[in-house]
Amino acid sequence: MSAGADGERTIRTDYLARVEGEGSLYVRLRDGEVVDAKLKIFEPPRFFEAFLRGRSFDEVPDITARICGICPVAYQMSSCRAMEDALGVEVGGPLRDLRRLIYCGEWIESHGLHVFMLHAPDFLGYDSAIDMAKDHREVVQDGLQMKKAGNELIRVVGGREVHPINVRVGGFYRAPDKRELAPVREQLLRARELARAAVAWTGTLDFPDFERDVELVSLREPGEYPIDRGRLVSNRGLDIAPAEFEDHVVEEHVAHSNALHSRMRERGAYLAGPMARYELNFGELSPLARDAAREAGLDETSRNPFKSIVVRAVEILYALDEAVRLIDGYEVPDRPAEDVVPRAGVGHGWTEAPRGMLYHAYELDADGKIVTAKIVPPTSQNQKSIDEDLLGVVRQTISAGEEELRLRCEQAIRNYDPCISCATHFLRIDVEHV
Repeated sequence: MSAGADGERTIRTDYLARVEGEGSLYVRLRDGEVVDAKLKIFEPPRFFEAFLRGRSFDEVPDITARICGICPVAYQMSSCRAMEDALGVEVGGPLRDLRRLIYCGEWIESHGLHVFMLHAPDFLGYDSAIDMAKDHREVVQDGLQMKKAGNELIRVVGGREVHPINVRVGGFYRAPDKRELAPVREQLLRARELARAAVAWTGTLDFPDFERDVELVSLREPGEYPIDRGRLVSNRGLDIAPAEFEDHVVEEHVAHSNALHSRMRERGAYLAGPMARYELNFGELSPLARDAAREAGLDETSRNPFKSIVVRAVEILYALDEAVRLIDGYEVPDRPAEDVVPRAGVGHGWTEAPRGMLYHAYELDADGKIVTAKIVPPTSQNQKSIDEDLLGVVRQTISAGEEELRLRCEQAIRNYDPCISCATHFLRIDVEHV
């Protein structure tokens, strides 16, 4: 790349691919220094919060599931928790275990897609997972087998693999019996062996030497790794219940993105997702997952975002281990759902989607119709952190050639598995001299 006459140049990616949705990359350099770096999201808003108004509370799990085809369970579970908070319903026992079980299926399939199909080619220098499979066929096949096990678990519990139809406020429309879970248990056991090897394999990848000090935020529930409940905590003292979220986190419009950006009041950017969950809850991982992490070279704290691929592999292994545990202890509930009576109220709920904490809040009228809705997805919470990572990565790689800078920018964004829709090819960078 050569600079313009005034020493300024702009790196643009008009269409960012192999992430979910429509976005672009913008980097501006002047006299060898980074002036600006942004992930721009130009996908049109879909206005889910607006068209939920006037809908009945019991419609929300199926409607919000359509926000994402990769993590529909996360939207269903967060919406259910918020609705149940508003309606005074407590879901526990076997029903709560069944919810955690289907959520494990989503972690497995979502992380499996990202690790093996979208992210690994970045580290190995391939244009796609298909190209990667020519030299690493077994790795890709094993990744697909793990993802398949997660999808099958969602199908058995949720009624179908994508946008499950069995989830409702208060529980499920139908609870599976033990015989239905037995075949998927065997599939999970086979996938668990593959996952342990996958953690070791990701640990052998070549990681850029890059770290950033950022506030880490995730749920925490004593005695378990956070998936479907907990208080929101951070490494800088945050410890709040769902109803307190908006007292501590601000959403803002920014000129370069159609997605809102979240920040911690008075403190700025924060990081949600696997890296935050791992550091804040390492001790709650299963012994199998903790051992695999250590053997792969991960410390209990890891501030290199490029190692998120290893942490996701550890979470796949954990989710498989946890799913087997839940199936082994499963007792068919007396009824598939708790009784739910419409009433006026305000409810807040959150769960840990594969990409990070997902917050929902609803106000209901006396008939259980939605007056207001608020949904804060993980990518909105992580966008400021993505922009800051891009600045740091470009500063570190600024003297490299165009190809290396391109790869580092791709990886810096892909570390977050941002929820903009998945594609199948690499981001292309054009350099405009100004």
